[in-house]
This record gives sequence, C-alpha cells and structure tokens, in this order.
Amino acid sequence: MGTPIELRPVNGREEAPLLPIAKTAWDLSPLFSGDDDPRIVTDQTNTKNMTDAFNLRWAGTPQEPRTDYLEDPLILKAALDDYEKISRMGAAEYYFTLRTSLDNDAELEGQRKKAEEFRKKLANNTRFFRLQVAKIPPDRQEAFVEHPELAEYKHFLERLWTKAPHMLSEAEERILTTKSGTSRDNWIRMTSSLLAKAEREVALEDGSRMAQTLPQLLGLLQSKDKSVRDTAAGAINEILAEYGDIAEFELNSVLEDKKDNDNLRSYDRPDAARHLNDDIDTKVVDAMIQTVASRFDLPQRIYRLKAQLLGLPILQYHERTVPYGDTTTAYSYQEAVDLVYKVLSGLDPEFGKIFAGFVVNGQIDAFPKKGKEGGAFCIGDEGISYLTYILLNFTGKLGSVRTIAHEAGHGIHNEIMRPRQNALTYGASTATSEVASTFMEDFVTQELLRGANDEERLALMIRKLDADTSVVFRQIALYAFEKELHATFREKNYLSQEEIGIMFQKHMAAYMGDAVEQSPGSENWWVNWTHIRNPFYVYSYAMGQLISKSLQRMVKNDPVNIEKVKEFLAAGISDSPQNIFLKAGIDITDPSFWERGLGEVEQLLNETEELAMQLGKIPSKVA
Repeated sequence: MGTPIELRPVNGREEAPLLPIAKTAWDLSPLFSGDDDPRIVTDQTNTKNMTDAFNLRWAGTPQEPRTDYLEDPLILKAALDDYEKISRMGAAEYYFTLRTSLDNDAELEGQRKKAEEFRKKLANNTRFFRLQVAKIPPDRQEAFVEHPELAEYKHFLERLWTKAPHMLSEAEERILTTKSGTSRDNWIRMTSSLLAKAEREVALEDGSRMAQTLPQLLGLLQSKDKSVRDTAAGAINEILAEYGDIAEFELNSVLEDKKDNDNLRSYDRPDAARHLNDDIDTKVVDAMIQTVASRFDLPQRIYRLKAQLLGLPILQYHERTVPYGDTTTAYSYQEAVDLVYKVLSGLDPEFGKIFAGFVVNGQIDAFPKKGKEGGAFCIGDEGISYLTYILLNFTGKLGSVRTIAHEAGHGIHNEIMRPRQNALTYGASTATSEVASTFMEDFVTQELLRGANDEERLALMIRKLDADTSVVFRQIALYAFEKELHATFREKNYLSQEEIGIMFQKHMAAYMGDAVEQSPGSENWWVNWTHIRNPFYVYSYAMGQLISKSLQRMVKNDPVNIEKVKEFLAAGISDSPQNIFLKAGIDITDPSFWERGLGEVEQLLNETEELAMQLGKIPSKVA
C-alpha cells in the first residue's frame, strides 16, 4: 500500500495530528510501472495458466463432464477454493480502466479493450462452473449450504441458486458476454469520451475568460455571482445540446440491449434484474420508493425556502444547488483532506488510518483536467486483490469536501472488508454500497456545523438539506424517470431526444415543485447523467442515506455502536443486505423505518426555517 504514514502534529500538539502533504495524482505503480510494463504480459500469462489448470481439473470433457462436485459437499469445497483463487487474478483491465479515466487516449483505450477481451475470454472458459453449480436441485441445496466445510461460501451459493432461473445455456451466456462491448459498452464510452473532451470559454469570478471542461463548468454553478453561473449553465446547455443527437442513439442502444437481455432471461420488469443482482427484495425497494415519493412536499418546501433566502422569485434549474451564505468559502485540497481525516479518525482510528493511506500513497487523483472523466468515483470493490483508487474533480468548494468524504466512505468500506472476506464474498451490493459513503459524508457536515455561529449554521443546514434533496428525493425521481423510460421504449422501440427530454423534465418537476423552473436547456441534462447507463442503480443513494441516518443515530446515542457499523462494513456480500442490517438492529422490511428517516429530514427543515426566521432572513415560515 506504500510507505508507512508519519503524521505531523498541529502546532506541536500530538492529540490533533494532520496528514503529511497530500499527493494529488494516482500512483499506479503498485499495479504496473507503466503502459508497457512487461509485468502486464506476465500477469495475463499467469492468469491464463491458473484458469487453464482450473478447467483441466474441474470441467472434464464434452463427452464426460465432471459432476462429482455437484453431489459431494467436500468436493465442491475443493472446487470453490480453486475458483476463489482464480477470482483473485488479473490486474491488466483494472489498470487500463484507471488509465483511460484519466486520459481519453485512443491507444490507451485500445489496450483497455484488449485487456477486457482477455478477461471476457477467460470468464467464458470458466462459466461452466457457475452454471453447473446453479443446477444443483433445490432438494439437495440445503445439504450443501448447511455443511460446515462450505460455511464461507454459503451465501455465494444461495445467490447463485436464486439467479439460476434467469441463467441461459453456457453457449448463450458466452454470446451475451462477448456482445456486451459492441452493443452497449462502446456506446457508453463514446458519449463519456466526447463529453470529457468538450470545453467552452467562459467568464470566471475574477473577470478573466478561460476555457473550462464540463466538470469545471458544473463547478461554476456553485458561484455566488449569478452572471458566472448563468454563463456556465449556458455553456453546459450548449455542450449537452451538441451531443444530444449522439446520446439519443447511444441511450436507445442501451435500452434495446437491456430489453433484449431481460427478455432472454425472463425478467418480468425492467428493474427486476437489478434487485436480484443486489440481493434485495423488490418489495423492499418498492416500499422505500413509494414512501419517499409520498413526501415530495419536503424538497418542494426546501426549494421554496432556498429561493426566499437567495432573494429570487424562482430558482432556475441550474440554481437548485447554489450554496447559500458562507458555504462558498474556498478550501485548499490539503485543508479538505485534513478536515476529512480529523472526522474519520474521530469516528474510529481504523477509518482515519485507511483514509490517510489513500491520501499519502497516491490513491486519490484530485483535480480536473482535459480528457479526465468527470464527476467522482471510488473503484476497488471489483476484486479483492486490487488497491482502492478514488477519482475526484476537486474545485475547492464545500461540495468537493463532502465528495472526498463520500468517496472515502466507499474506500473504507473496501478496506474494512478486504481482510475479512474471500474473493467470492468481497464486494458491496448496490443496496449496501452507498451506506458507508453517506455515513462518512454526513459526519463531515456535522463537524462543519459544530462551533459555527448562527449565520454559518444556517448556511450549512441549507447545504445539508441540499444534500438530502439530491441524494434521497432527486434519486427517487430519477428512478421513476428510468422506469417510464424503459417502459415507453419497450412499447415504441425508439425514443427521440425530445421525447426523452420531456419525460426527464416531468419527473424533475414532480419533486422540485413550482419553486424551480424547468429552464430551457434543462431537458438535455440527462445526456450527462452517467447512472442512466447503469439502469436502476440510483435507488441505492436514497436507501443508503436513509439507512446511514439510522446508523448515525445509533453511534451518536452510544459511540460503542461504531463496532456495529464496522461489522456491517466487514460483511461484504457474505449475507443478504436484509440480514446484514438486521444484525445491526435495522429492519429494512418495515415501511415505518423509511418514514423515520424522512422524519429526520423534516425535523432539520423545520429547524432551518425557525433559524431563518429568528435571523430575519424570511418573513414567515414557508408553507
């Protein structure tokens, strides 16, 4: 993971250490020393050799396939041990995925594609094993999952058998894997690559004019100078309109591919595959979505309050996240990581140590640049052998500080579970993946609130409401948009850019209400929305936020409960999300659980309105 961390004290006070000088670019040398590192070939050769050895031992021949592991739990244990070992292999695709997210270069993309094809070929060659194990009949499954020698693989087997009705033949599965690049992935990468290259020259806050990338333009929407953010929004609208035609074809290809796959696998609704893959009951997701949608009055109140505080009759679409008050204070990157480190260390020393490793060992790429992917992500839960890497587009605003905490939460989740799981139970389902990130992010916000004066508190409380609106209510509105998008496509077989835009604005208006204008140009903001290419993922943000509120409440009531949080993080996918949360005292099958989380949002909103009235910022309570 890099060199040992030596923390520097603040003004010589050992009780308040801060981080060493932060690295701001990825150091990928723990993977490979460069794009032509000979170890890439060695890594792939070793991976292929181990895969071939697995096939030789467990596949048998087409005439006489080996099946004894389908009958004897002890033999299946030996097979799963071998399968677990090969699941740890192969870093080339991971490396080039990271490289291409930093540099939109054709040669790099070619190397990534080669590595992807190599991985797909090996996956196809071992696919027989999962398909065979999935065929173990239901009347024999209990004997396997209850066998003590198979305890560490119990839930892996349970998930496999749950998915069995939707699995195709080995030949058909090979075809679907092989075609995924040309029918879906290439389209997505094309759009994201074009948007990553797009620039516009705009006026900055200091009066200068400079070319800005799309992530930088999105950052300018946080400016307190209305002319700056309006100009930036105009530039964003131009870019999204320019690539709207391309995104139309791309999105229709993604929708068609999803429709074909769902039909082949006999899913009864477009989001069913997501729920099955996430190991969560559709009824739980539906109940959460219905509960959140029934409280769209809350974000509408928040936007009306915000418009009043900003002295605007109505918020334009791009102004919905404009910071109020002093939250535009600039942070240096070092100040930001120091603040996050302080909070995480206060929660648990292991959290702080893990985050410090990310910062000083070059596992965070911090600043935007041309050709770099927009937004932010944390990657590493795809494989137990891979280091965690975090991509940011840090702008120095409060939102960027919160983003560091959010992505650090994902990374800490990875590192807590890494030594405690095997390669088949390492990872986070969508239903659990956003809990740690929102948990850490919220504690950072609460640290900012601590010690602030009334004016600062009001500004920070508005920012917290902004975050709850975006993470909970907006994501559920987007989920509803996705449901209509897929359903309408399956009726019409093609959707125009204009149709998609109308649909998008309808669902945005549903949660924003009349305090936010669906401004001209906003109909194209789906073009840059990455999650639409990863269908039905967004419910996890709302679920994660509401669950994390419960975990936060537990820890505030008794700091010892941080151990329950760590137990959840360590569990990986060794059990269902339902059971993992139940062990922490959270019953996500109870509809009132979601209502309590929304009640906390309402309580914060009430307190914010009261404070705004006390300070004379609004004449009366917002209805």
